[in-house]
Amino acid sequence: MKNNRFVVMWDCNGLEAVEQLPDPAETTFALLKGTEPPKPPNIMHWRLRAQFNTQRHYEIYVFETVKGITKDDIVEMFEASPQTAADTIRRIGTVFHSDRRTRQPAIL
Repeated sequence: MKNNRFVVMWDCNGLEAVEQLPDPAETTFALLKGTEPPKPPNIMHWRLRAQFNTQRHYEIYVFETVKGITKDDIVEMFEASPQTAADTIRRIGTVFHSDRRTRQPAIL
């Protein structure tokens, strides 16, 4: 695989999880060798967490980076500038789940 693939989840309180998705080629070769393939993160559990905590406005995205980018780099990006990081991932990634609040609640 030319690029790294990541899945990331954040909510109104900030970044909650970043995991690298395994390279499909590694999985294929491990299965052909008869060894245990790398385990992907269980993002369905992430989605359930988001669906049952709608007040936190979770967003889950899958995206690709160049090979040199690591999980730590993504965490540092969110620590340095969370809004820029979220906007960048929204622009380059594929949404897996979003309860993004786009409108402010009406004050009565």
